Amino acid sequence: MKTIAVKDPGPHYQLVLDEEPLPSPGAGSVLIKVAAAGLNNADLLQARGKYPPPPGAAPILGMEVSGTVAALGEGVQDFAVGDRVCALLPGGGYAEYAVADAGSVLPVPTGIDLVEAAGLPEAAFTAWTNIVDAGRLAAGETLLVHGGTSGIGSLAIQIFAARGHTVFATAGSDAKCEACRTFGAARAINYRQQDFVAAVKDATGGKGVDVILDMVGGDYIQRNLEAAAVWGRIVNIAYQSGVTAEVNFAPMLAKRLTLAATTLRGRTPAQKRAIRDALLAQVWPGLGTRVRPAIERVFALEKAQKAHESMAAGGHVGKILLSLGVPQG
Repeated sequence: MKTIAVKDPGPHYQLVLDEEPLPSPGAGSVLIKVAAAGLNNADLLQARGKYPPPPGAAPILGMEVSGTVAALGEGVQDFAVGDRVCALLPGGGYAEYAVADAGSVLPVPTGIDLVEAAGLPEAAFTAWTNIVDAGRLAAGETLLVHGGTSGIGSLAIQIFAARGHTVFATAGSDAKCEACRTFGAARAINYRQQDFVAAVKDATGGKGVDVILDMVGGDYIQRNLEAAAVWGRIVNIAYQSGVTAEVNFAPMLAKRLTLAATTLRGRTPAQKRAIRDALLAQVWPGLGTRVRPAIERVFALEKAQKAHESMAAGGHVGKILLSLGVPQG
């Protein structure tokens, strides 16, 4: 089967077409004929040699795919050959076929195109487990999403606005802020022009926000403490502006805040299945209507290098995908 291999891992890596044997699904797994794969920042980090896959995972890049079920491993009863699915993977997505644990596979809902469905798994799993499980967002509470036009941010805004929450978002341009409002944000803050701490306090009558999803880190760590409401929860999923900061923890103590940080890729199959089941019950019924993945651009598989360069350059709104069907880029 065709795959994408990383040549010279490091700062100047190259992505090239390669051939690998067709994988076989083991017990509890599903073999998927891939229609498209989603790009994630973790893919870029892995190619640079900074984020190795977890033990036992395929070394091929790609943590989410969409496609059709090609074969079932022993014991799999929830799916049938030919089903349209999308799946979260620990690795192996940049290929014609990929193996996924059945507990990380989701049906592609009516109204969602098979290719665009590749933009769902990583964003949906990440948004749900960090905002609901770690962040404990409750009915009537407010949410601040940093990086509101990222794949995760754009889907998180849609999911939780559709569930009745007041969602605030930050983004780096007026055009991106407009996109956030289109996704359902009650207020979008251009962080290049406004202080998000002052903006959310103004919007909440001085209270601050109940839950903050942050992928920025750096000086946002301190500012999140200031923007949070009493008993607020702050969840970090990445540190794109740095993993170190000088922090005054007095606001955390005074407001009885929770500061958490989580990753998804290395969780056990059982833990991922629990998230999948929650998504099926709570999010999937609304997909294709008020909630759908925002897709910036679709590249052909053989243009994976160009796709990575586009993602690294920033400026995109939503997901960048690799298609194994008719290319759009």
